[in-house]
Amino acid sequence: MAEVYDDSSTRRDIVFQDPPWAAHLFGSPRWAWLWLLPRLYVGYSWLESGWGKINNPAWTTGEPLRGFWANAAAIPESGRPAIAFDWYRAFIQTLLDSGSYTWFADLIMIGEVLVGIALILGAFTGIAAAAGGFMNWNFMMAGTASINPLLFLLSVFLILAWKNAGWIGLDRWLLPMFGTPWKPGRVFARQRA
Repeated sequence: MAEVYDDSSTRRDIVFQDPPWAAHLFGSPRWAWLWLLPRLYVGYSWLESGWGKINNPAWTTGEPLRGFWANAAAIPESGRPAIAFDWYRAFIQTLLDSGSYTWFADLIMIGEVLVGIALILGAFTGIAAAAGGFMNWNFMMAGTASINPLLFLLSVFLILAWKNAGWIGLDRWLLPMFGTPWKPGRVFARQRA
């Protein structure tokens, strides 16, 4: 930890430095090759899942999602319910009661495909991994394990490595072009000038 003080000895800013290994692993393009395989695996998993749903005519009606939500929200007479948190069960039940599964199924299909494509191409990798991790979290909250815990963990690592996880991909050009909210890239720097 490095504390920075001004001349009047009042605390102005505290900066926590990353350990050198973390700065290199999560921020140096030299380590981009390490993130390529997990990124492709997670991306392919999302693309395959979303594409399978798009090619399943039942998914366009939302019925499979309705069934999943109904099973997840059900409170069995004996044993533990699939959803452990009452607030999340109430949320899913509200979506069920309002018939939201008809449009939510489309959102899931499109979201899975877009996350998969973005991760495979290495385009805005940190954002795509965060969106995929959020979907994994929701699936796990609804009581589905499957490969969701592994995909969630890999997504967390891809989020941590957002600066270099897509370097072997489109982020090599996209990140310098668009920048970040705290440091605009070439596109937004021109607009400010």
